[in-house]
Amino acid sequence: MYTPRLTLPHVLLALLVAAIWGVAFVFTKLGLDSFSPPLLTALRFAVSALPLLVVPRPRIPWRLTIALGLTLFVGQFMFLFLGITHGIPPGLAAVILQTQSMFTVALAAAIFRQYPTGRQTAALAVAAAGLACIAATVGEEFDATALGLMLLSPLSFAVGNLLLRRVGHADMVALMSWLSLVPPLPCLALALALDGPEAIGHSLAAAPWIAWVSVVFLGFAGTTIAFAAWGQLLRRYGVATIAPFALLVPFIGAVASSLVFGEQFGPLRLAGMGLVLAGLAVLLVPSSRRRTRSTRPPA
Repeated sequence: MYTPRLTLPHVLLALLVAAIWGVAFVFTKLGLDSFSPPLLTALRFAVSALPLLVVPRPRIPWRLTIALGLTLFVGQFMFLFLGITHGIPPGLAAVILQTQSMFTVALAAAIFRQYPTGRQTAALAVAAAGLACIAATVGEEFDATALGLMLLSPLSFAVGNLLLRRVGHADMVALMSWLSLVPPLPCLALALALDGPEAIGHSLAAAPWIAWVSVVFLGFAGTTIAFAAWGQLLRRYGVATIAPFALLVPFIGAVASSLVFGEQFGPLRLAGMGLVLAGLAVLLVPSSRRRTRSTRPPA
């Protein structure tokens, strides 16, 4: 099957998306300094839902829209925010979130009997060993509860990935906007239950400008623009060509967190992060034979 060669503008676009998602971990930490996880989730997706005022609803069933919104957005980001709130450093969170690739492969095998190849199995084992190294650092800055909450984020992301297969060729801006309609109400209800209306009102009134910049960045740049651009790139070039750019996200997130917050990584945690990224690289980057075959034009 012929795959078009990446053009320079699209390479730059993929790099821009990776940069946005990497820097988003810094803005997440800044936003969580003022807003609770459910409130920040509600605010983020209230912003990213604004384009639905001018874009038509994708022709997908409401039940699929709700399921995608609850997994791809509510589950992924609520647990991500909870993990960071409970002590997971942003740079480490950026690495853990990318394990959604290994969860996606594992769930596809369990649910759809799409079993991984030997190469994929080895990659999953390496990434799992990296997670074990990270788990061994529990007690330094975070406890087992924080790590457990954090791991629910890539797991929810993986479920959303499988559900996305049922969407077809929907317009990505419209899809992201309408999916963003799902999180605000349940997240606001959860914020009211956990924080109370008085605490929510105080958070909204006392939040500094950087907290609101974080909300806008996460909602508009991190969701509407980045997800839409990523979806268009995947549709044009395919997963094998575009997915490896996602490996830049944790590197950018870790560097940005180190520069802004002074985050440091001990030897064991650094080894774990390296193993996770190495496993994901083997999982996402196609083999040379496969790449050659996929980029050859039809006879």
